[in-house]
Amino acid sequence: MPDIESLLKEKRVFKPDPAAARAANWNRKTVDAHRRLGERDPQRFWAKMAREHVSWFSPWKKVLVWKPPFAKWFVGGKTNVSYNCLDRHLEGEHGWRRNKAAIIWEGEPGDQRVLTFGQLHREVCKFANVLKSQGVKKGDRVAIYMPMIPELAIAMLACTRIGAPHSVVFGGFSAEALRERINDVGAKLVVTADGGYRRGEAYALKPAVDEALRGCKGVESVVMVQRTGQPTNFVAGRDRWWHELMEDASADCKPAKLDAEHPLFVLYTSGSTGKPKGILHTTGGYLTHVTTTSKAIFDLKEDDTYWCTADCGWITGHSYVVYGILANGATTLMYEGVPTHPGPDRFWDIIERHRVSIFYTAPTAIRTFIRLGDEHPKKHDLSSLRLLGTVGEPINPEAWMWYHRVIGGKRCPIVDTWWQTETGGIAITPLPGAVATKPGSATLPFPGIDAEVLGEDGEPVEPPNGGLLVLRKPWPGMLRGIWGDPKRYREQYWSKFPKTYFAGDGAHRDGDGYFWIMGRVDDVMNISGHRIGTMEVESALVSHDEVAEAAVIGRDDEITGTAIVAFVTPKGNATPSDALKVALRNHVTRQIGAIAKPKEIRFTDALPKTRSGKIMRRLLRDIAAGREQVGDTSTLEDYSVLAKLRDSDEG
Repeated sequence: MPDIESLLKEKRVFKPDPAAARAANWNRKTVDAHRRLGERDPQRFWAKMAREHVSWFSPWKKVLVWKPPFAKWFVGGKTNVSYNCLDRHLEGEHGWRRNKAAIIWEGEPGDQRVLTFGQLHREVCKFANVLKSQGVKKGDRVAIYMPMIPELAIAMLACTRIGAPHSVVFGGFSAEALRERINDVGAKLVVTADGGYRRGEAYALKPAVDEALRGCKGVESVVMVQRTGQPTNFVAGRDRWWHELMEDASADCKPAKLDAEHPLFVLYTSGSTGKPKGILHTTGGYLTHVTTTSKAIFDLKEDDTYWCTADCGWITGHSYVVYGILANGATTLMYEGVPTHPGPDRFWDIIERHRVSIFYTAPTAIRTFIRLGDEHPKKHDLSSLRLLGTVGEPINPEAWMWYHRVIGGKRCPIVDTWWQTETGGIAITPLPGAVATKPGSATLPFPGIDAEVLGEDGEPVEPPNGGLLVLRKPWPGMLRGIWGDPKRYREQYWSKFPKTYFAGDGAHRDGDGYFWIMGRVDDVMNISGHRIGTMEVESALVSHDEVAEAAVIGRDDEITGTAIVAFVTPKGNATPSDALKVALRNHVTRQIGAIAKPKEIRFTDALPKTRSGKIMRRLLRDIAAGREQVGDTSTLEDYSVLAKLRDSDEG
């Protein structure tokens, strides 16, 4: 099979600001030294990071035990995630952080809370004792199904304090999806809430828990937060109110001294077969990875207010809302609702009021803001921002430029990060004090990460051609397996190339060695013998002045083998028309060549996305082919989008 062809050419380069580079936690000299060590001896590099960024109760005896595809990091070492996120900020030279804001929280209705590190420590200790009072012991699994409220982070940290692995299930998932995850992980207790707020309305969570538990045998207790006050079913003997249990709970709970390989959490990600995969992460290696990357990539300083817009139901919320940020003693902002309520400027209003300095969000959100218009961010003072980030999928160069210009005021570096639920933490990324950025490129691997682009023969692909993105050496934040299914773990991630992790993404490298992520390999289109990634065609479409967002898929074609079908969302001031379709086809031809010209263009107000913002191209392929949707759709944000797309006119 030929390599994936790279057609999009991006020449713009943005060098680090000299003053910001001098003040960065990791400047060019530091990064170069770390890269050299990481390439020469990655185990030694990660051991250095573990000593510098993690507090240990007992030292490790061996940095890595690697029996492909199974890894153990910092073997024999003992630590605790809750201790690293809380206790150590209340002691010694950092004891002053006791009264520093740990979590700034804002609910969608506008209610606000601030928890200092001292207050958060107290709440976590109390809930850890609540868990114990409900029979939860070290090793027992706890399912968490909640809105984005402080109690979600408290529950996560309380689980880590006593060594009870948690499994956070996004609060928008159905009862069936929740049941499947509870049963698979074997949860003993569920933490939930009566409901939450989204798009100006209170929604219920507890009914889904009740329905899910009708098919669960192992759950003994449910602890419920009173968030909305809506009428809620209460099962006697099983259900308990959070506030009642916390009232009498002791605030004294020593952190368990846990082995570095003690299971930390299981987080489910959708599988191509429709059966979710329970990705297992453990304690010491994961904590080392997310704490190190948080400090280096986001350049965290004591006076920063950091905001990652992800929900804790996803890996980004685990790694870069809670664990990596709090372990650095930084202030993290949590927001409960959607970015467009009560108006399209809610995010910019939050940034202005809370003086957010670091903002980390998804490209799909950025493209939504582009569609809504520049006037909304321009109404607000965004001068507090000093660093921007993107996560979740490749960002189109023109969306990157809009982010840089309109949100960052042309002064903020952008860290375009590539990583996955499976990697645990960021793997490919710019470092703001050391690495020049190019719109649309995730740039270079983080020190200690050995990334490469391979062809089907397992050999590195010569730039600028694309291939398969792999990680060739183990890294501390890596998944330790799929819960209860080692065979699937081997087959899913390690069967393509010997001793090599295959990410499932296509990528290419340019002449500077920069990585350009081209999307999922499953989405690569074979056009007249040319293998073309969806991301490049989408980027060409989005670079047109009248396009806010685009998703591209391939459908069977008798002549070319595959025909390109583009689903396009115009900007608010653009009118869908046949003339615009012709203009877009011609625009793609000028940008990357006639081979990539869409055969069919469909205009749509919205695209089918997961609740974390990723476009579900599998569903678009079904729509383009006239098939009924099959497989797992539990992560779909808005089911009405599918009906509208099925009714849309063909181009």
